[in-house]
Amino acid sequence: MTPREVLALCRQKEIQAVDLRFMDFPGTQKHFTIPVNALTEAAFEDGFTIDGSSLRGWQAINESDMLVVPQPETAMVDPFMASTLSMTCNIQEPITRTDYNRDPRNVARKAEAYMKSTGIADAAYFGLEPEFFVFDDVRFDQNEHEGYFHIDSVEGEWNRGQPSGENNHGRQIRRREGYFPMPPTDTLQDLRTEIMLTAQECGVGISGHHHEVATGGQCEVDLEYAPLLQAADNLLRFKYIAKNVAAKHGKTATFMPKPLWNDNGSGLHMHLSLWKNEETLFAGSGYGSMSELAMNAVGGILKHAPALFAFCCPTTNSYKRTVPGFDAPVNLTYSFRHRSAAIRIPVHSSSSTTRRFEFRCPDPSCNPYLANAAVLMAALDGIQNKIDPGMPLDKDVYDLPSEELTDYPKVPESLSEALAALRNDRDFLLRGDVFTKDVIDTWIWYKTAQEVEAIRQRPHPWEFAMYFDV
Repeated sequence: MTPREVLALCRQKEIQAVDLRFMDFPGTQKHFTIPVNALTEAAFEDGFTIDGSSLRGWQAINESDMLVVPQPETAMVDPFMASTLSMTCNIQEPITRTDYNRDPRNVARKAEAYMKSTGIADAAYFGLEPEFFVFDDVRFDQNEHEGYFHIDSVEGEWNRGQPSGENNHGRQIRRREGYFPMPPTDTLQDLRTEIMLTAQECGVGISGHHHEVATGGQCEVDLEYAPLLQAADNLLRFKYIAKNVAAKHGKTATFMPKPLWNDNGSGLHMHLSLWKNEETLFAGSGYGSMSELAMNAVGGILKHAPALFAFCCPTTNSYKRTVPGFDAPVNLTYSFRHRSAAIRIPVHSSSSTTRRFEFRCPDPSCNPYLANAAVLMAALDGIQNKIDPGMPLDKDVYDLPSEELTDYPKVPESLSEALAALRNDRDFLLRGDVFTKDVIDTWIWYKTAQEVEAIRQRPHPWEFAMYFDV
């Protein structure tokens, strides 16, 4: 839509409030609301002022003013707020009116522009598959004298022995047996359908939904593929919808990668294909019916994967998911059909237009603007430098003896390890000024100081079980 069409929509739908949304640096969506009469055609150019110093990883207090500029093509009538239209915004410097380097959406926009400037492709399509948990009750705290979390779900295996109450229906899902159960064992069917229908009403294409492997309410809703920037916008819109539909039903949705110990975590499987002149660049006669260009893209992603983890798996909790035995990749390999590989070439149909590969390492805690952009930059580097991905690994890596896996590098085992990889492997991200040195340095500083060190300093409950009697 154009600004004029947005204003016409406001009149047609009797909109009274306009909610302006943007992504902060670490990856949490923020918003503020204006009356509809404050939204004029000029406002789409002039923007609205906010305090950038109050947002994580952004401005110092002596240069705090920032501009939030609404993007008309993102307008939607909000399904949860009364008489409200929402829009996603870009962030600008108020004096120079230039796009702000630390605005994650700006990084994604620059990645698309850089791709087009190379002449390799004119479109990068991302199909994102977010997994998430829906719980019935969550309590947690950490202070000087206690630290705990407590999760409950009517589907949780741990509720089978309850003597009374609503959680003792006897249909709880056994650990790691939650894939595709029928109702009434699948208690979240109607909730997921409501999420799907609401997302579609809000312009987010959905290809399907289902219960996932874990006990305790793990779900997956697959988003239809879209260009890089739109795919990231859609994921944010989807997460907003999923959380609010769950809240509407007295439940809570979380995209935390590994909330349950000893069960599957939640991933964000990322399907990627490159196109030029409306023709796919990935179809060919090579391994998995892929082109040489596609395999070079695979090689680039595998080469730079440790650094990519800093953006694709950006929390300390992310690395509790990428452990052996829980369907998450633990070795940097690729394969046709095989789901334990870091990159899988899926088999869906014989049509060349479906040729793509699936990067299975990312998780839904990521900032999708930064994660999508970083993965695209790694793929482009692989194509530009004709990086060979090596031999595929078509065996089950979980069952292979350790000596057979020595030729395949492992994924990072911690956020600090991924940040160290990013510190040493960043040149491919700096091309085209997509990720600036300032963005990467600020990311490493923030994640180290605010997350890695915060976890390192606090005692863990299991440490009491292991060490209290030393």
